[in-house]
Amino acid sequence: MEVKVWEYEEYPGLTEEVEGAIHIPTTGDEPGVYHWHDIPYAEVDGHTLVLQILEPYTRNEPEKLHPCFVFVQGSAWGVQDVYKSCPHYARLAARGYVVAVVQYRHSGIAHFPAPIQDARNAVRFMRLHAADYHLDGENFFLGGCSSGGHTAVFAALADQEPWLDASVYPGVSADVMGILDYYGAVSMTEMDDFPDTLEHHLETSPEGMEVGANLREHPELAARATAVTYIRPETKLPPVWIMHGTKDRKVSPYQSVRLYKKLKECGKEATLYLVDGADHGGSEFWTPEAVDAADRFMKEIIQRHKNQKSL
Repeated sequence: MEVKVWEYEEYPGLTEEVEGAIHIPTTGDEPGVYHWHDIPYAEVDGHTLVLQILEPYTRNEPEKLHPCFVFVQGSAWGVQDVYKSCPHYARLAARGYVVAVVQYRHSGIAHFPAPIQDARNAVRFMRLHAADYHLDGENFFLGGCSSGGHTAVFAALADQEPWLDASVYPGVSADVMGILDYYGAVSMTEMDDFPDTLEHHLETSPEGMEVGANLREHPELAARATAVTYIRPETKLPPVWIMHGTKDRKVSPYQSVRLYKKLKECGKEATLYLVDGADHGGSEFWTPEAVDAADRFMKEIIQRHKNQKSL
């Protein structure tokens, strides 16, 4: 018996008319998303760190190359659940982005700036393995939510603040074209910035555990872990996109407002979306309108870079 390997185009498929059957038409451009789970990307101080990689595909273009969006799942800097929100992120992956969800070293095993170093190494890993996940190799973005937003913004500052970085892939760039900050805990200097945290700035608070100190006694350490401390007119930054709920009880939206104002004052490209009535995270940030906003931001930057290269 000869086994024939059929090409899709030549395979005859079902041609029989079946009485009562209902046909659903397709084009082959319907987007799907693969989940490659627990992909190790770095070994740091005896800890294996992993990625959840969401890779888009269609029947018509299974080998198409996509931009990469490295996303840092928030957790108040504690142990992350890197699985529960993957269905949300898949909505953006279905728009044509390979989304790599980053596990970082949590505050129980490493302090600031460990998550920033981990996020940058995740970018490097994805850049090295572009061919494995159908990446175009050039168009990279970095984002995150809550403590992950803090991580993403700081990762963009590391080129000017070398102490923030610790590459496990020497010679591989961690540069990205844009930062997407979802309700980021980007500031540790204001006492009222974490509304439902009772032990503000104490060593037992999330921010205190991340820095490893009582921030009431060490305001200089709080400033050291606050993004606006490092943003100046001469600071080189990619465009920054910010989205925050107006009724966020965990991370005050004023954190994002202050970051946005500082970026604009220093002449940086920044966009702020305020999600009316939204609390800390949730499905409001992954509606078609919210995904449109993120998709539009990245596509505009990609197109801008293409135009610059063609000049």
